[in-house]
Amino acid sequence: MTKLLPAQEAARIYHTNYVRNARAVGVMWGTLTICFSVLVMALFIQPYWIGDSINTPQAGYFGLFSYCVGNALTSELICKGSPLDFKTIPSGAFKTAMFFVAVAMFLIIGSTICFSLFFVCNTATVYKICAWMQLAAATGLMIGCLVYPDGWDSSEVKRMCGDQTGKYTLGACTIRWAFLLAMISIMDALILSLLAFVLGYRQDKLLPDDYKADGNEEV
Repeated sequence: MTKLLPAQEAARIYHTNYVRNARAVGVMWGTLTICFSVLVMALFIQPYWIGDSINTPQAGYFGLFSYCVGNALTSELICKGSPLDFKTIPSGAFKTAMFFVAVAMFLIIGSTICFSLFFVCNTATVYKICAWMQLAAATGLMIGCLVYPDGWDSSEVKRMCGDQTGKYTLGACTIRWAFLLAMISIMDALILSLLAFVLGYRQDKLLPDDYKADGNEEV
C-alpha cells in the first residue's frame, strides 16, 4: 500500500513547485516585455506605415512624423519630418497618432524599468504596476492606429497616393509593415498586461494562510 506524505510536507512540495513555475512564467513575461519595448521603439521611429505602389504618381513612404516623397522632375526622394518640430509633420492626425504611440512607447519602456522594483518592493505589487502600464500602452497604440488614417487627406499624402486619397481611404498607396505590426502590437500589449495581472494576483496566494500558520507553529 502506497504511503501518503504528511499534509505539511505535501503542501511544502506543492508550494516549491508552484513558486518555481511562477518564476519561470515571470521570466518569460519579462523577456517578452523587453522584446516588445524594442519593437514599439522601432514602430515609432520607422517611416514605413504607408507607402507607394506601382500605381502611385510619386514614390515615397510615410511614418508617424517623418516621410519621404519623390520629386516630380528628378524622382529623387525628399525627406522631411521630425518629432521635435511639429511644423514638419504634414497632418494634425499624424501629430496626434505620434503622441499616443510615443506615450505607449514610454509606458512600455517604463514597465521594463520597473523590473528594478522587484528588489525593493512586493513582487505582486510590481506585477500589477507593470500590468496597468502595459494596459495603458495598449490603449495608446489603439488610439494611434485609429487616428493615423484620419491624416491621409493631407496634401503631402495626396501628392504621393493620388487625388482619390482621403480620410481612411488610401488611394493608390499601400499599408506597410510598421502599421500592420502596430495593430498586432495592441494585442501583444493586452496579452502581456493580462499575464502580469495573473502573475500579480497569484503571487498573493503563493503562501496559503494555513501553510503560514503551520510554519509559524513549527518555528
